[in-house]
Amino acid sequence: MLDELARAIAGHCPRFFVESAVPRLALVAADEAPAVVDMMYTPMLCFVASGAKRATAGEHSALVEAGHMFVSSLEVPVTATFERLPYRSVVLTLDERVLADLLLELGAEAALPAPDPGGVVSTPMSPELVDAVTRWVRLLDAPHDIGPLAGRIEGEILYRLLGGPLGPVLRQFALADSHVTQVRRAAGWIRANYARPLRIEDVAAVAHMSTATLHRHFRRATGMSPLQYQKVVRLQEARRLLVAGDTTAAIVGERVGYASATQFNREYRRAYGVPPGQDAVRLRDQLLRTSARRHAPAVTAAV
Repeated sequence: MLDELARAIAGHCPRFFVESAVPRLALVAADEAPAVVDMMYTPMLCFVASGAKRATAGEHSALVEAGHMFVSSLEVPVTATFERLPYRSVVLTLDERVLADLLLELGAEAALPAPDPGGVVSTPMSPELVDAVTRWVRLLDAPHDIGPLAGRIEGEILYRLLGGPLGPVLRQFALADSHVTQVRRAAGWIRANYARPLRIEDVAAVAHMSTATLHRHFRRATGMSPLQYQKVVRLQEARRLLVAGDTTAAIVGERVGYASATQFNREYRRAYGVPPGQDAVRLRDQLLRTSARRHAPAVTAAV
């Protein structure tokens, strides 16, 4: 069943990441080992059909293998390493309204005790779930079926998940007053204001938590303190700006909120192993080599 899902993904994912015509469905495919990738996990479910990926966020590190799935209930900056290839996965973007409507429809059946889980949880997929996810991807083979069936299959996937190990995380995600929702609100505020000096009292007020409660739940959900979270967001944005634009490290450091170029260079080097300018050159070179390989003409060996 996993092979069938992997083939369905490959048939509609000509590059690393594709947002599909099916609402909230994206596909990921990697055939060659990329460098370690910085990314921002958004609230999502990820179903891995082949390969394995390790995601590290602060103190948290998890290896997700073929046949497993994971849920991220908030936006978390992570470092991803693809440890087994080829890698194929399906990403379902979580929507609070869709989940809330399903919970209301289920009524008492969904009102199970909901512990306060961390931000990322992983578990194996059941055969029934693999089948539902495969049928969801296969809708891309018949675009006229997307409108009538996509929402129904998505609802089936979420229904099966609510009754399994990921159910508590999904219920917490949909509840307006849960700690997961409060931490998600705090993380969103930090991301929107990452270049400003961080006052933990401001973040706690946004989350409607005391500073002590915010620290405890924020670290549990993200593997980082709010200040560490801001630093990772700043450095990821700085890296993106350095690779994408013709500018200097000093200008980029100031733009992402560093008052001192020396501090920016020191923290960047600690995070990525080399100074900002050298890292940007290295990453551009990697991107050029990858692009050249993808567009190189195929060579058939003589037998």
